[in-house]
Amino acid sequence: MQTRARRTAAAPIGKLIGALERAHPDARLALDFRSPLELLIALILAAQCTDARVNEVTPDLFRRLRSAHDFAEVPQEQLEEWIRSTGFYRQKAKAIRACCRALVERFGGEVPRDRDALLTLPGVGRKTANILLGNAFAIPAIGVDTHVARLSQRLGLTTATDPDKIEADLVRIVPSRNQIRFCHLLQFHGRRVCNARRPNCPECVINRLCPYPDKTPPPPPRPAPTQSRWVGRKKA
Repeated sequence: MQTRARRTAAAPIGKLIGALERAHPDARLALDFRSPLELLIALILAAQCTDARVNEVTPDLFRRLRSAHDFAEVPQEQLEEWIRSTGFYRQKAKAIRACCRALVERFGGEVPRDRDALLTLPGVGRKTANILLGNAFAIPAIGVDTHVARLSQRLGLTTATDPDKIEADLVRIVPSRNQIRFCHLLQFHGRRVCNARRPNCPECVINRLCPYPDKTPPPPPRPAPTQSRWVGRKKA
């Protein structure tokens, strides 16, 4: 009979949110967008690519292509060229065109506000759907990206590794009114402090709340400078 892994004592969610809010008042979704469609395209481009790189590509792209119909009709080779620097550009161009064709054919060119409908779109998984719901429509949702997954594990909020199970654990403990903001705070804290390879635990504002067992130890104190043997010596 298998036994479930014991969850480390979780950090108190209210105190976590308050401390992170004070540390990262500027936290927000890192992708730039002005409409649900622009966010959808940016999220597809962000797969295996930094948000900063996507933000470099999308201004020109969104000036050229303004509607789902535009994205559906643009030639594959042309779209590939415009998004080449985001990596995996052939697959991304196919996904964008297929997704936008579905928007035009089934949703009148508009991005739906419903998770189940979003999940029927090519190139849209649960993370993308939840980030869209939260950031484009202000509908409470947990989008489990790499930062949200890593920090929620380290904070003892989940023992799961599957993103859907992490989402389910977080939905149970994070109040719905805080879910969108909570993801932004974890993303900023993950980039600035709690990085994957060497978290900066000594400088972390939630260090005392965090049960992570492999915390980075503080650096050893510097030895006091030795006094020069010439100090206080009388001149000849």
